Amino acid sequence: MTYAIGIASALVASLLFNVGIALQGIEARAAPRALGLRLSLLARLLRRPRWVAGWLLGTLGIAPQVLALADAPFVVVQPALATGLLVLLVLGARIFHEHVGIIDVLGVLAIIGGVALVAVGAPPRLETHRGVAAVVGVVGALSVCGLAPFALRGTRFDTGLLANIASGCGFAASNIATKLLSDDVGHAQYIAAAVWAAVLVLTGVAATVTAMTAFQRLRATTVVPVNTAVQTFLPIVLEPLFLRERWTSAPLGGAPIAIGLVLALVGAILVTRTRAVSDLAAAAQNGGA
Repeated sequence: MTYAIGIASALVASLLFNVGIALQGIEARAAPRALGLRLSLLARLLRRPRWVAGWLLGTLGIAPQVLALADAPFVVVQPALATGLLVLLVLGARIFHEHVGIIDVLGVLAIIGGVALVAVGAPPRLETHRGVAAVVGVVGALSVCGLAPFALRGTRFDTGLLANIASGCGFAASNIATKLLSDDVGHAQYIAAAVWAAVLVLTGVAATVTAMTAFQRLRATTVVPVNTAVQTFLPIVLEPLFLRERWTSAPLGGAPIAIGLVLALVGAILVTRTRAVSDLAAAAQNGGA
């Protein structure tokens, strides 16, 4: 029952996150490019009701994400966050009357099948943190990547691609910090939990600014797939560096997990590259949805 609650909570968090980022992306495309990588961009967007609504949805999504991470393995929760893309596909198709083709359907099936395989094949939730140095090292490295565009602003490295990848890294750091926060709250280690909460806020704000900058500089069909793949699946790749999992207890030596992750990743990329989803994210380019 607890495991089911964790998965359900992850699905709710994914819905809130993805609808929120769609609303934010629409407003970011309408903001002046000169505000890229500046807190003034965030200040401007905070005066836009639709962007604020998207931000509130994303903020509300943190609570079910924390609950999900408390009740289900990290390797299950992360790919489950990609299921919210299915809502964007439906919304985009209805708003822009785009035909949902065979590629879109394959992407949907891949996400659903991948998440199901991971959920069925995951071992019991027996994760433990590695040493402080390992945990801080992983989150620190991702945070540095997430903040890099601010240090490189105005140089030849100041590109939309850098902002997009940095945003994915920043959100990846936020996801890991949320996981660590959830575990520390569960163990009544409230000081450590407060530290991870601060990291979550810092990396989340930086990732939001870089994501909005990426929406200004690149087509949504580039921003959404790359950002989604990095923030969702990079933490899973890095998981062995900051968590100890008892993979020996996983069915078939963890093969269902590996196959499921690949399927979910491929499905996420296929869905985010569909016109219905990219048009929803880039609606403001032609005057807004």
